[in-house]
Amino acid sequence: MRKLGLAALLTAFWGGLVFAQDLTIDYRYNVSGVKDGNYLSYRSAIRYIAADKDAFDAVSGASKQKSTSLFAPIQTDIMGRATISSGFRGLLLFPLAPDTIRTDDNLHIYREGPVITMEYVHRGVAYRIQTDRSGNIGFPRGSYVMRTVGYIQGEGPQVISRDFARDMTAATIDWKKVWDPGVPSGQIVAAGNDAKTGPIQNDYGDMMAMFNWDGTLEVKFEAPILTIQGVLRPVKR
Repeated sequence: MRKLGLAALLTAFWGGLVFAQDLTIDYRYNVSGVKDGNYLSYRSAIRYIAADKDAFDAVSGASKQKSTSLFAPIQTDIMGRATISSGFRGLLLFPLAPDTIRTDDNLHIYREGPVITMEYVHRGVAYRIQTDRSGNIGFPRGSYVMRTVGYIQGEGPQVISRDFARDMTAATIDWKKVWDPGVPSGQIVAAGNDAKTGPIQNDYGDMMAMFNWDGTLEVKFEAPILTIQGVLRPVKR
């Protein structure tokens, strides 16, 4: 009965009963590894899907307010199709995870003039998010790309193709090579495994999803603090 009730609620939500509602995001992350002050806050149309400065809980090994799982109806429709960039969703998880994730995924954030770049590699897939010259990231279309550069088995560590990392670890990944279309795809990552590298692809979510998020979020990077704030609006397709 509980599962049926939740399914009915989500169906009503995505069916348009509350599509006038917005998603508010407030995010802060210290990329130096200092844990104090890191958080993810959000508020959505579904009342219980919200968090106020959720953060990592070392005791449970998960987020204190269960955002990792509760965020699911925001990032997918009722058919499980992604409504938002996978790379962006992954970026939101860093304040909710142990600091080893930051190093294991080689989170790399830098500024070139007014443009802020955020990139990391998770489970063998590299992601890059870039702001526009105003420091904003746009939805549903913006600068979101991804590329398969390796693989992971079990808990890892990741195995990265020598085309992108000299010792096949995430720690030595060469980001310029990752985003160079001249580096060919379709290469075997490592002997004894069938995994192959892939081409650079847009990372906008699933074009067949029932809805997408529309709007912009403001990104600021005053090293070592990354903040993301703003409001997105759900739009039916």
